[in-house]
Amino acid sequence: MIKYTADIYNILRRGQFICSNSPNEHEQKLYSILEEDEQFEEVYAFFYQINYTLEKGNEYFSFSRQENTVDLERKLEKAYGWIDLLDFFNTYDTAFDVGFRFSPAQIVSQLMINADLSEKLNGFKRIGTDKKNYTERINKLIERLVKEGYLALEDEVSETYKVLTAFHYLKQLVETINIPEDIDNEIPE
Repeated sequence: MIKYTADIYNILRRGQFICSNSPNEHEQKLYSILEEDEQFEEVYAFFYQINYTLEKGNEYFSFSRQENTVDLERKLEKAYGWIDLLDFFNTYDTAFDVGFRFSPAQIVSQLMINADLSEKLNGFKRIGTDKKNYTERINKLIERLVKEGYLALEDEVSETYKVLTAFHYLKQLVETINIPEDIDNEIPE
């Protein structure tokens, strides 16, 4: 068994990711270990025995598990929030993707001049961004994405954040939603 199994488990069990472009050197090392096919197979087999499935995504690793119906409903609710977050950050800058760098101050300045962006931010009251000013609300959104492993603080002095490769997971989630055009505007009976 590889010596970093506990480190891998401690990161992934919290629903976070191990990303190829993480600014954390230890996580980069874990990624390079998991990227080796032989190591991946060994770690995969180990975690499979304790009901965790090690998943290899687009330059990231994560855990998945069989879920019961109650957990699926909770995950669907969380997915709605992710879709709103993607929409918000895409409205902020259409280039917002893996490797993108930004600061909260840049987003706040856009909020002052972009009514669509401001309106989308106001829609986040249900996910805990009911703070009074833009800076607090943006920091809350960023804090959530950092906690979930999609962003990392790259430079504390300039408060620059970097979008990690785990962001592919969110994009893939949204891209798999297929709404046929013929029922797009249909009203359910």
